[in-house]
Amino acid sequence: MNLKNTVSLIALLFVFLTQTFAADIFVAVASNFSAPMQKIGPLYEKESGNKVIMSLGSTGGFYAQIKNGAPYQILLSADVETPNKLALEGFAIKETQFTYATGRLALWSAKENDVDAAGNILKSQSFEKLAMANPKLAPYGLAAIETLKALNLLSSLEGKIVQGDSIAQAYQFVVTQNAQLGFVALSQVFLDGKISHGSAWIVPSHLHSPIHQDAILLKTAKDNEAAKSLMNFMKSARAKSIIASFGYDQ
Repeated sequence: MNLKNTVSLIALLFVFLTQTFAADIFVAVASNFSAPMQKIGPLYEKESGNKVIMSLGSTGGFYAQIKNGAPYQILLSADVETPNKLALEGFAIKETQFTYATGRLALWSAKENDVDAAGNILKSQSFEKLAMANPKLAPYGLAAIETLKALNLLSSLEGKIVQGDSIAQAYQFVVTQNAQLGFVALSQVFLDGKISHGSAWIVPSHLHSPIHQDAILLKTAKDNEAAKSLMNFMKSARAKSIIASFGYDQ
């Protein structure tokens, strides 16, 4: 066999082995992290040959699903507390937990120039509805409530608040004009160093508790090398660069 044929055979063997041992990885992804994960996932797939199957939703919703037997293998949470609880209750592996991003909250309108750079529109109350995620299910919703309390505006704005089950639904309320304003994840409206559409006030971090977002490997994947490799990839420089491009702190 000549060298050319040998190289071709090795290449074919590599493709065969990659396809043979490729695995599906089921990942529960907090809604705020949808856009970054849609870039990180394909990058990881290209490198590993494995396939990332994402489900998007609220952290609180995923907690209930995991406890009821949902077959996720990794949780990319919007908080620290939910992975902590899952580990304590025996559904996740504590030593795999790490912070993959720290989220930022934004007050956003789909219209240009509606929201000023200091968020003074909240004090003017010149809007009918203010969207946010349910604070009992989504950490970004809790951060929104904390922000309004810090500004002494919660009581005066309570009648204008509409809640979605997740930060994705809060964002959709604003997109569809069911609410003129909304507290959303900065990552939903931010790309490459600027607000990508509409107008927004990036909420100062001191107005609410830090939104540390932790990943954790679930017990369903304790022997799953593919899931473990995706967890490691989330710590890589390439993944961190993508995460930062959507406005997350590292």
